[in-house]
Amino acid sequence: MDKKTSGLETINELFATRLPILIWVSMVYVGTVILQFLHEPLILQSCVFTGLFTVHVLLHWNLYRVTAKQYWLYFSIQGVLIYLCAILMPGGYQVVLIGLLPVLIAQSLGFSFRIKRILFVSVISLVIFFDSALTIHDTGELIVFLPLFTLMLIIVIAYGMLFFRQVQERLRIQSFLHELQEAHQKVEELTLSNERQRMARDLHDTLAQGVAGLIMQLEAADAHMTQGNGERAQGIVRQSMQQARRTLAEARRAIDDLRLKSASDLDFKEAVAEEVRHFGEATGIAVDVRLKLNRRLSRLVMEHSLHIVKEGFTNIARHARASRVQLVLTDGNGSLQIEMTDNGRGFNPADIGKDAGHYGLLGIQERARLMGGDMTVSSTGKGTAMTVTIPLDESEKP
Repeated sequence: MDKKTSGLETINELFATRLPILIWVSMVYVGTVILQFLHEPLILQSCVFTGLFTVHVLLHWNLYRVTAKQYWLYFSIQGVLIYLCAILMPGGYQVVLIGLLPVLIAQSLGFSFRIKRILFVSVISLVIFFDSALTIHDTGELIVFLPLFTLMLIIVIAYGMLFFRQVQERLRIQSFLHELQEAHQKVEELTLSNERQRMARDLHDTLAQGVAGLIMQLEAADAHMTQGNGERAQGIVRQSMQQARRTLAEARRAIDDLRLKSASDLDFKEAVAEEVRHFGEATGIAVDVRLKLNRRLSRLVMEHSLHIVKEGFTNIARHARASRVQLVLTDGNGSLQIEMTDNGRGFNPADIGKDAGHYGLLGIQERARLMGGDMTVSSTGKGTAMTVTIPLDESEKP
């Protein structure tokens, strides 16, 4: 049932697109027959003419099956049919030539718009026109109908050129739309990739860092309890409870995407001092802090910088086995510099982002890049030095 419906739709489409030409060739046929019968009734020749004309129309109907390589064969057959139809009806040959040859030229435009091809087809059509007139020995009317035929050729070629340009513009627009769709798809893919990286970074900087801090504090409490220092262990447990609440609040803010706290709500120096205090209490590692901040930092720079400091402390506590850490923050020369140095065991900086489960430094690198900055890491067996440089806007002045 679907195939029948599809076949009927195809036939309807073909009929709709070829209807104007069918009407035109029908008028040519009727006009030729009437003129011939007014001049001299030729029954047998009219029957042969009808058969050849029918073949011509059928070939035109199946033009969509003809490929570019087969066009010259198609053109030759149609040219012969038009020539035979003209000489079979000497009383109405003018209608055949003027009515069918321009249509054949128009069909050539549909295959390929090349000036040489159009000129060649036009010349062949003129040859058919002259040869038909000379065969019928009707040179008297040739002078009258030749200008009319030439005018028809000019009109057809001009129309074909206009139609071809419209088709080319349509194809170019379709190409632009296709390229636009591909670009839009790439933008969507890039946006999705960036969003996944952002979500991974936010989860790491909230849940992962918070849980890591809780583990360090609980380990410290366990060590104090083992040593019989219950009061100190209880104090650390209370701090762990506060840290858990703070981690939960940060996770909720990340999930709700409500990290829109204004700069006035955040004291950067106090926030850095709070991170240093938590780190020292949880690990017992001495921290030397030097803050040389004279500019007013934007909310975005402060939030990213705090996450960088927090992640730096977390990496040192988990991997460095250091006994001393130095943190220096300066805002000179139009940029904010965050320098963290430890005296731990060091590592190979080339392994950043390669080890599964170790994405802290990779997250720091991404945050620096998001703000137009960069991160450098140097490490030996005697310690590690990390420097993050973040450019500051002119609006961020003292």
